[in-house]
Amino acid sequence: MTTDGGGAFPEGFLWGASSAAHQIEGGNVASDFWELEHTPGGPFAEPSGDACDSYHRWREDVGLLADLGLTSYRFSLDWSRIEPEEGAFSRAALDHYRRMVEGCLQRGVSPVVTLQHITVPRWFRRSGWWTGPEAADRFARFTEAVLPVVSEGVGWVCTINEPNFAATLEYDLAPGSAPPGPAVPAPETVEAFVTAHRRSVEVLRSVPGLSAGWTVCAVDYQPVGDAGKAVDEWARLRQDVFLEAARGDDFVGVQVYTRELIGPDGRLPVPDGAETTQIGWEYYPEAVAGAVRHAAEITGGTPIMVTENGVATADDTRRAEYVTRALRALRSVMDEGADVRGYFHWSLLDNFEWLLGYAPAFGLIAVDRSTFRRTVKPSARVYGDIARTGHLPD
Repeated sequence: MTTDGGGAFPEGFLWGASSAAHQIEGGNVASDFWELEHTPGGPFAEPSGDACDSYHRWREDVGLLADLGLTSYRFSLDWSRIEPEEGAFSRAALDHYRRMVEGCLQRGVSPVVTLQHITVPRWFRRSGWWTGPEAADRFARFTEAVLPVVSEGVGWVCTINEPNFAATLEYDLAPGSAPPGPAVPAPETVEAFVTAHRRSVEVLRSVPGLSAGWTVCAVDYQPVGDAGKAVDEWARLRQDVFLEAARGDDFVGVQVYTRELIGPDGRLPVPDGAETTQIGWEYYPEAVAGAVRHAAEITGGTPIMVTENGVATADDTRRAEYVTRALRALRSVMDEGADVRGYFHWSLLDNFEWLLGYAPAFGLIAVDRSTFRRTVKPSARVYGDIARTGHLPD
C-alpha cells in the first residue's frame, strides 16, 4: 500500500486514536495494578481511581471520535473484569465490550481491539505472571472466552500490548530486581511473551477474516559517530526480538514517540537545547518514520499499523504541530514502500499514565478530573481535518 506522492493517504487507511482499559475506565479493582497502586511505598505517583469513567461514558468518547472525522478506535479489554477469578468469566463484562464494538460500528468507526494492555488479573500475577508455568494456556483460554466480542465487526486484534515495555516495567514495580546498567527484558520473559502471543494468534485465526498481531514499543534509535554496531546491539534486545516474533503475523503495531541517540558506548542524553516533553523525551515527531522503516526491515514486510504515536505536552499547539509533522514523515516512508495500514494517535483522552499518574497530557480530548467533562482540543480538530480529507496541509 503506497500513497500517490502528493500528500494523500490511500483509500481505506485507518485514522484513529488509542486508549487502554485501565487508563480510562476507572474502578478496575480486580487488576494487579489496582493492588500495586494502593501498596504503601510503591512507585505510583497516584492511584488510577475513577480514571476517566469511560467504562460508563464510552458512548460519548466514541461519539466525539467519530465527530472529529476519525474512522477507527483502538481500545482494550480489561482481563481482570472479564475473568476476575481464574476460570470465572463475567458474562456482563463480555457483553459490555461487545456493546462497545457494536457502538463503534453504529457510528461508522472500525474497532481495533487489544486483548491485554499492560495490566492482568490479580490472580494471574500471583500465579507467576507471564513467566508462570501455565501463562500461555491461561491467555489462550482468555482469548477463546473473548471470541464473541471480536468475531463480528472487528477486523484487527492486538494480542499483547508492548511486551517489551511490560517486561522492563517490572523492574520499576519490584525495586532491586533490575540488572546493572540500562534494563533489558530477561530472555525467559521474552520467550514467555512470544509463546503466549503465538497461542493467542492460533485461537484468533479460527475467526475468518480477522487480522491478528501484537504491538511493540519502538524507538527511533539513531547512531552518533561510529556507532552503527552499537545501535544494532542496543535495539536487538529492546525491540528487535519482539519485531522478529511478528514475522508471519497479519500485522504488527508500532508504537513510537521519540528518538534516542546511541554512541559507541550506549545511549546518549537528549541534545543540549532540544525541546522536551512533559516526561523528558525529546520532541521529535519524525521518529515515526525511522521506527516504521526499521520495523519493515526486521519483520520482512509484515503489514504495519502505527498503533500509538503522540506527545505529552500542556501546549496544544505543539501537539498540533507534532501530529502534522509525524504524519508527513509517515507518508514519506510509505512512499518508500512501507506497507502501513493506519495511524492511531495516543491518546484519545488525557488519562492515567501508569507510574506518572495524571500529570502528562497526551490526549486529543481533555478530561476534567472532578466532573469528567470532555473538552475537545484544537489539535484534535487539526488531526480530524487531515483524517477527513486524507491529505496533509500544504
